[in-house]
Amino acid sequence: MKTVELLAPVGKIENAYAAIENGADALFVGGKLFNARQYADNFADDELESIVKYSKLRGIKIYVTVNILIKQSEIERLFHYLNYLSDLGIDAVISQDLAVVSLVKNYFPHLTLHASTQMTAHSLEDVLLLKSIGFKRVVLARELHLNEISAITKTCGVEIETFVHGALCFSYSGQCLMSSLIGGRSGNRGRCAQPCRMKYTLLEADHPIQDKSYLLSLKDMCTIEFLPKLIDAGIHSFKIEGRMKSPEYVASVVSVYRKYLDLAKSGSEYEVDPKDVEELKKIFNRGGFSKGYYFEHSGKHMITADSPKHIGVRAGTVTHFSPKNHRATILLEEDLNPGDGIEVIRKGRESIGAGISKPY
Repeated sequence: MKTVELLAPVGKIENAYAAIENGADALFVGGKLFNARQYADNFADDELESIVKYSKLRGIKIYVTVNILIKQSEIERLFHYLNYLSDLGIDAVISQDLAVVSLVKNYFPHLTLHASTQMTAHSLEDVLLLKSIGFKRVVLARELHLNEISAITKTCGVEIETFVHGALCFSYSGQCLMSSLIGGRSGNRGRCAQPCRMKYTLLEADHPIQDKSYLLSLKDMCTIEFLPKLIDAGIHSFKIEGRMKSPEYVASVVSVYRKYLDLAKSGSEYEVDPKDVEELKKIFNRGGFSKGYYFEHSGKHMITADSPKHIGVRAGTVTHFSPKNHRATILLEEDLNPGDGIEVIRKGRESIGAGISKPY
């Protein structure tokens, strides 16, 4: 079976070490300039230099995001930044703006270019065009069916990368202007206000039929159960989303995907342990996972209308509550350990939570 790259999200240096130690083949990182996750910690120059050296010693590739839309007034600074990245010896630049492509081709031709998912490449023609102007890899739009991806990989002659785990946007890849319109902050400038994680009311003939719910909030994608099918489709790189996440998140997700990519490569029977799926849910899930768009069109089953944040896994049921002393009795279905947090979800009311200080 074809070997594929496991590409990990890195928003700060602790995440880089977590990804490398848990089996990532490559990291995608952002410096302080021109990257689409301006609210991540991101890498100062000395940190970027340090992680590039550390990764090269271990055979890990580093891709740097230069993936926002560039303003004319920023071209000179962009040139100097690309020159810095060129001297640093990174493995590729991820971009969505053709100004970056022009500068790289004219002044830094040895730099490898990857086309960001923000370019919305969703057809063979898109991919061939990007190939013709110098891109060595294309990160496809997330809305493609697996059959469409397979048809592209068979004939495009360029590396194909797709997302395999993490958050999904409600809007088409790279085409959302909602944050700009209602938040005054552009996602294509790295400052998405995450309008799809906000509450909305659904109206029909001016009458609310769904009041103040997270109607645009999609569940995170998880592909662990069908990785062999993605490998067979000819995808070169499996990308985990999450540059805003914690080192613990990166370590957990990377380690699970490493385990199953190695299993798929071994030729042994491919079977996913439910405990590993549960582990992924424990580290982060928004009301469960979806399969993304690999096998089906979008639908309401992909929406998590009750909460846009991590809700963990079901730990038990409240069997009794005393309003007098505010004590609850919980019938546990899972063990609770010091450091765990619990949240009681109350229908029609705000949830309440607490930390665990001793084992149960």
